[in-house]
Amino acid sequence: MSNAKTDIFDAVEVGNKVSKQDYKAALQDLRVALINMQYDLQQAGFSVLVLLAGNDRKSANELLDVLHEWLDARYLHSHVFLPPTPHERDYPAYWRYWRVLPPAGRIGIYLGGWPVRALAERLLGGGTDALLDRRINHINALEQCLSNDGTVVLKLWLHLPKKAARKRLQQAQQNPDNEPYVRQQDWRIYEHYDDIVPVAEHLLVKTDTGQAPWNIIEATDARYRNLTAAHAILSSVRRRLDSPAAEAAAGLQAAPLDIPAPAGALDTVDLGASLGRKEYRKKRESLQGKLNRLVIEARGKAATVLVFEGWDAAGKGGVIRRMTSALFAEDYRVFPIAAPTDEERARHYLWRFWHRLPGPGKLVIFDRSWYGRVLVERVEGFAGEDEWRRAYFEINDFEQQLTAHGITLCKFWLHIDPDEQLRRFQAREQTGYKKYKITDEDYRNREQWQAYTAAVNEMVARTSTAAAPWHLVPANDKKWARIQVLETVVAALQRRR
Repeated sequence: MSNAKTDIFDAVEVGNKVSKQDYKAALQDLRVALINMQYDLQQAGFSVLVLLAGNDRKSANELLDVLHEWLDARYLHSHVFLPPTPHERDYPAYWRYWRVLPPAGRIGIYLGGWPVRALAERLLGGGTDALLDRRINHINALEQCLSNDGTVVLKLWLHLPKKAARKRLQQAQQNPDNEPYVRQQDWRIYEHYDDIVPVAEHLLVKTDTGQAPWNIIEATDARYRNLTAAHAILSSVRRRLDSPAAEAAAGLQAAPLDIPAPAGALDTVDLGASLGRKEYRKKRESLQGKLNRLVIEARGKAATVLVFEGWDAAGKGGVIRRMTSALFAEDYRVFPIAAPTDEERARHYLWRFWHRLPGPGKLVIFDRSWYGRVLVERVEGFAGEDEWRRAYFEINDFEQQLTAHGITLCKFWLHIDPDEQLRRFQAREQTGYKKYKITDEDYRNREQWQAYTAAVNEMVARTSTAAAPWHLVPANDKKWARIQVLETVVAALQRRR
């Protein structure tokens, strides 16, 4: 049994659902808050642009209808972008988007738009990867331009898992009158699902910026989809309205809404996984031998970067020691990442990691890493929201440069539950040579467990890519965790032979 490996779409395929009762209970406050937000927006000096995209055209149409019902349609500017007409082709590609942008105080909703067009060119129009990358550059430039001008750019990607897509299409065949949105185009999307996913992932990663981040929403359950999308719109606009830089908003403030918190990638980790001592020793010795030979083989060739994140006392140090004990000192370096020095603080947060990248054939282990920007710095308030939000894009771009250069990159999150963490804290306090590892800060951080959980789930959803996936390792049993990491690293080094 291997540890959980998740890509950017797998991270949201966790079966989120909202019951009829919870949906009905949330609607009244939500709709009042949306209308108040919309009227406050009329007095503000900025506009809002919502992009609806994804692999679920039916959900996008349904959500557009819902938003017209829940919001005041008089102040909405909705546009459905089909393939460009001959007239539109006479103009630059983004002309048709510019000409219908919403004015200040209004919300524009684009169904389709530039993300869908870029995918269609690549997948259906015979476009190349180079063309797609040029389109991505244009997209980022356009969204940056709009954001700099004050527009709130909110992008919603509605994701339908492959099994759910097939089930819907089969139901549509049996009851065509009950599924008016399902067309032949949806069958085409399903038939090419496995071809679409990597291209869509590439687009999302490259266009997920701090100014215009993607919100990837599991669309299987309509109630969950509707609440999550509406709450994303409300939160984004309310945040701008209530910011010190915004003009004073009129009307009532939106109260926190009682919307069920979505499940995340950490909820899929089986913390009951364990390994017997005898089996552990046998596997460890075999894997350490393989790791030693593979690292020696790689000398002068491709480099390796291993990233370890996880809860306090999750066992990162123990895992790292079981790896390094199998290696020659000349082949590796371990960097424990603490608070930045004055020199590091004076530069971009990625600067110190660029300086520590390995040369050819070397292996570098980061005990905590650049993900501190979206974890501890986010939760503890050391980074502003604009800083940690744009860090997802910066991190994905950084890692893409590493893997494109041929570096093998493995990222691990060691996951334990709060009870196991407390047990380990108490055990450390009773062990003389481990007492130094426990401070009041460790106990204080436990109070932020939910905040860190939300940050980790978002981190995995936004930065787990095909080239650099997150490996979520059950670590309640230390032996199990150590073997899972060793197996994963050995497999990664074998694949690049």
